[in-house]
Amino acid sequence: MADGTTVRRVGVVGAGLMGCGIVEVAARAGADVTFLEPSDELVAAGRARIERSLAAAVDRGKLDAVERDAIVARIEAATDVDALADVDLVVEAATEDEGAKLEVFRRLDGVTRSDVILASNTSSIPIARLAAATSRPGKVIGIHFFNPPPVMPLVELIPAASTSDETVAAAQAWVAALGKTTVVSRDEAGFIVNRVLIPFLHDAVGLLERGVATRDDIDTACRLGLGHPMGPLQLADLIGLDTVAAIGGVLAAANDDDRFAPPELLRRLVAEGKLGRKSGEGFYRYD
Repeated sequence: MADGTTVRRVGVVGAGLMGCGIVEVAARAGADVTFLEPSDELVAAGRARIERSLAAAVDRGKLDAVERDAIVARIEAATDVDALADVDLVVEAATEDEGAKLEVFRRLDGVTRSDVILASNTSSIPIARLAAATSRPGKVIGIHFFNPPPVMPLVELIPAASTSDETVAAAQAWVAALGKTTVVSRDEAGFIVNRVLIPFLHDAVGLLERGVATRDDIDTACRLGLGHPMGPLQLADLIGLDTVAAIGGVLAAANDDDRFAPPELLRRLVAEGKLGRKSGEGFYRYD
């Protein structure tokens, strides 16, 4: 097995906001990256998202055009999981749905070398359940990036009880090579950040729902009173309201605790397709 500092080829399953960010981070660090989506249309959308992000970095002076072109050249895309047969590490960043993730891990287990680490970017699903879908539970770990991955410096590592010490060390080394800081969490639904964050976001939604304060006053109060870079309703829009609701549902079920359950207003916005920044409207509207 390649250790974290010798990972040369990375696979990423899923090219949504998180998946594309992980692709970009890995390619910026010098790895050849192949991302997987089930259709040519989704592949094209993912590639366009990555290229827009890199173009923005050039515009901000964070990257020069030569570096951008080199990064783009290291990124390939595929619609067939067999394209990941020769990678050294895979990060699954598919939709936050346990059934879908289990199927991804079964397929990856059958295609990749037996020494390859299979990681999940899940924000709430216990890693042990994903590991059990494979023949290599010692090689399965959670590697949870934060949005947007090119900017956010933190990565949570979540070993299951079956994860080997070697796998944890290799994951830590790889993430460090990406320039990120790691924290390690026991394999409990939500891990560290979301166990704290989701009730906070839900409470903010509840304040708005009950008319305790306006949207803008809630966000301003938390920005200025707590020193946060953005308010909780702005943050929920950035994460994606569907993702916030899905994580809340998983946490509520895992802990048998209704305080994790998504509030009615949040569920209603998701049902209306108002998912935040990615759909153009959530608690705020976006051009």
